[in-house]
Amino acid sequence: MKPETKYYNLYVHLRRSGEDQVVFTFGELERLINDQLPPSAFEGRDFWSNRRSGGVQARAWMEAGYHVIEVDLDAQRVCFGRPVVQYTVRKEGDTVLWDGAMVRALRAHLGVNQSELAGLLGVRQQTVSEWETAAYAPTRARSKHLTMVAERVDFPFDAGSVEDE
Repeated sequence: MKPETKYYNLYVHLRRSGEDQVVFTFGELERLINDQLPPSAFEGRDFWSNRRSGGVQARAWMEAGYHVIEVDLDAQRVCFGRPVVQYTVRKEGDTVLWDGAMVRALRAHLGVNQSELAGLLGVRQQTVSEWETAAYAPTRARSKHLTMVAERVDFPFDAGSVEDE
């Protein structure tokens, strides 16, 4: 998220919040972004969709690790929430053994699709898909790479239960 974008302050606020859910009135959002929301924010749900392309506003909350989970146009209120993906962290010594649920959870934490995660990791989108569907598991070397990425973005390793192999 670029600092010069209209919704950068929303991105920063959500990244720093640490809350599972954050509720704003439209007025509070306008004060936060120091600008008016467009008429489309008041007229329909399209503005509030969790789409990957198109809306800079959606990129702000999704890159911060949130999705819109509820919009009340009458009350002019929106609720952002962190996507919940259950996973178990398995370790062998100091090495985290990544499985499909953990890869999906990391992807949700980053707010990216499979292609975007593949680009970050230098693998094909199909590889990410195969990890997530448990057709294949990441190699030990790739697991170390996933762990480095996860640590850099403050992925919550303690959110799931931890098992030592």
